[in-house]
Amino acid sequence: MGCQFSVNSKKVRIFDTTLRDGEQAPGIDLTVEQKVTIARKLAELGVDVIEAGFPAAAEGEFIATKKILEEVGDQVEVIGLSRANKQDIDKTIDTGISSIHVFIATSDIHLKYKLKMTREQVLDKIYESVRYAKDHGLIVEYSPEDATRTDKDFLLKAVSTAIEAGADRINIPDTVGVMHPFKFYDLIKDIVSVTKDKIVSVHCHNDFGLATANSIAGVMAGARQVHVTINGIGERAGNASLEEVVMALKKLLGYEVNIKTYKLYETSRLVSELTGVPVPYFKAIVGENAFGHEAGIHVHGVIENPLTYEPISPEEVGNFRRLALGKHSGIHGLKKLLEEQGIYLDDQELREVLNEIKKLAENGQKVNVDVAKEIAIKVSSKKIKV
Repeated sequence: MGCQFSVNSKKVRIFDTTLRDGEQAPGIDLTVEQKVTIARKLAELGVDVIEAGFPAAAEGEFIATKKILEEVGDQVEVIGLSRANKQDIDKTIDTGISSIHVFIATSDIHLKYKLKMTREQVLDKIYESVRYAKDHGLIVEYSPEDATRTDKDFLLKAVSTAIEAGADRINIPDTVGVMHPFKFYDLIKDIVSVTKDKIVSVHCHNDFGLATANSIAGVMAGARQVHVTINGIGERAGNASLEEVVMALKKLLGYEVNIKTYKLYETSRLVSELTGVPVPYFKAIVGENAFGHEAGIHVHGVIENPLTYEPISPEEVGNFRRLALGKHSGIHGLKKLLEEQGIYLDDQELREVLNEIKKLAENGQKVNVDVAKEIAIKVSSKKIKV
């Protein structure tokens, strides 16, 4: 594993935490059956790891983790989250999974106000918990929670302690999203320098809208696994979005991922439906307007060659091109949309229809293809070809 995903490798593992960190968002409470349904879809999508839940947090989480393992454990690594204590680890082991994600905070603010522990006590906990999990035959990923607000020397010591205890992977969480790409790149470079042949992972939150950018910076600095969620759902402003991270890694930077990108849109819609959280209209990659065009110049260009105004084809991510009508529309787009409806007009008629559409749009009316078709029928002096 360390060799295949080494710092020099172009392969990046996708660790999906939709069912754990994503579900922690207020208002998202999935049933066991819904979690299993999403897990099946994630396995089809091609993620490398599914974080199924937090088994010690609730009985439903325990059952869901167990069932997800039974359903997709032969296709994908299934991992469970655990605090750095034997009780949590034992509960996770009882699900039958062979991978565990152990965490304990390392920032002074968490140590003082949440854990009430000294740095030395935290280091002891890291070693004890990671060693305990390793002694039970588990693959261990360790996370120093709030890593990006942790004193760097202490963070490096915490990481080294986890590795000494046998941790297989080290995850660096930007727990409250305070990193920017340049700073995060430098931090991950430093982490990679002390992790030997272990995989370094990044887990970025979106509090300043930088989760995707920070995730990419982390990979460029040597991380070879990224924690993501479908549609970027998660606590507060959410997590790094799987679809954005995957497509940026693949198309902009030439990294290899196992994701079947043509399934991104359908996976996004399934998660939206089951969580009740709508996908933002302007969401990159999977939003309704991600491949939408209205302006006449743009529509003309896209009709001639989609690459004029689209960096990737919608089909590559399972999305659709949408040509809209409004006050910015032009002749070429209108002609195409009407001809798709079997209506063929000459240039003069098209201009008449277009003028009417623009008047309606300027008065605040939404104009769709059906409205355009009605107008076209009225002004048409030719037979409609069906």
